[in-house]
Amino acid sequence: MALEKSEKDNPLPMLGVNCPIPISEYPQILLAHGGGGTLSQQIIKKMIAPQFQNELLSPLHDGAIFTLGGTRFAFSTDSYVVSPIVFPGGDIGELAVYGTVNDLSMCGARPQYLSAAFVIEEGFAMDDLWRVILSMKAAAEKAGILLVTGDTKVVDRGKGDKIYINTSGIGTIREGVNVSSRGARPGDVVILSGEIAVHGIAIMSVREGLEFQSPIMSDTAPLNGIVESMLEASPDIHVLRDPTRGGVASALNEIAESSHVGVEIQQEAIPISEPVRGACEILGLDPLYVANEGKLIAFVAPGGAEDVLACMRQHPLGKQSAVIGQVVSDHAGTVVMKTSIGSTRVVGMLSGEQLPRIC
Repeated sequence: MALEKSEKDNPLPMLGVNCPIPISEYPQILLAHGGGGTLSQQIIKKMIAPQFQNELLSPLHDGAIFTLGGTRFAFSTDSYVVSPIVFPGGDIGELAVYGTVNDLSMCGARPQYLSAAFVIEEGFAMDDLWRVILSMKAAAEKAGILLVTGDTKVVDRGKGDKIYINTSGIGTIREGVNVSSRGARPGDVVILSGEIAVHGIAIMSVREGLEFQSPIMSDTAPLNGIVESMLEASPDIHVLRDPTRGGVASALNEIAESSHVGVEIQQEAIPISEPVRGACEILGLDPLYVANEGKLIAFVAPGGAEDVLACMRQHPLGKQSAVIGQVVSDHAGTVVMKTSIGSTRVVGMLSGEQLPRIC
């Protein structure tokens, strides 16, 4: 029997997918849906998570944490579509390795094994592919992780944009470490490991042709070393998060919502360099929402905060670490900032897309 026109045009009903979209006022995907803010959360929480609901997925952490044979593991995956693929201070290859290493580290895990999958556009220069591979090799060696499996696909010229990379990783979690996206508690001290918005502005300086007296280089780096030192300094680290897409503001909002607590931060305490601050003013960007690739946020019990902060400042990636706020029982799910002029404002989740394809 011939198919009706509507069935030909829309094959999804043939697959049994004929229910209406749960909630979306957007008929098509926007760049902002990949920005790590409100629109990303709508897809995850309203469309994806309900269809695959299980106890490992429900925390919506940087990775899934599970136990096999008495050992706890963390498993994480991420995809990288950054444009341009080479930027001041890094490239898509090392970014893909460090990104998954850092996601595992934010689960309190020691990263051990990595997979890599490439989607390459026909016509991509072989020399550029070689550079990406060598960059990934150097990054894996620096992070102390082994690349053990992978895949390569090629798409037609014009059907991709040079190269996209997916990496997945697995790591082990030692006994006594309990880091969770839901773990923030009233009284916790919020610590930031260094100057924010560096990666996003490094990318934008290339895209916009901006030149600065002091070049702004991406902060892309593996965080597993500093996290290992922090966990040795104190077992009372409740939450770890690397504020990538959506920046510090979106990361803090996700934690406040997941943990059902309020977060109060001090604008004056947030480390930010003058070149980055100036670039944000030129570009009309709020640095709180600009991506980072080598920074972390830690929520630490008051009794362990001093030791953790001192430990972080001794590490090369944490020399500018600072206490930027605290967790409160008021205004659960909301982040509030005391500004440099003494006023108070709510710091919401990123609603649009400041910087598309930043990682």
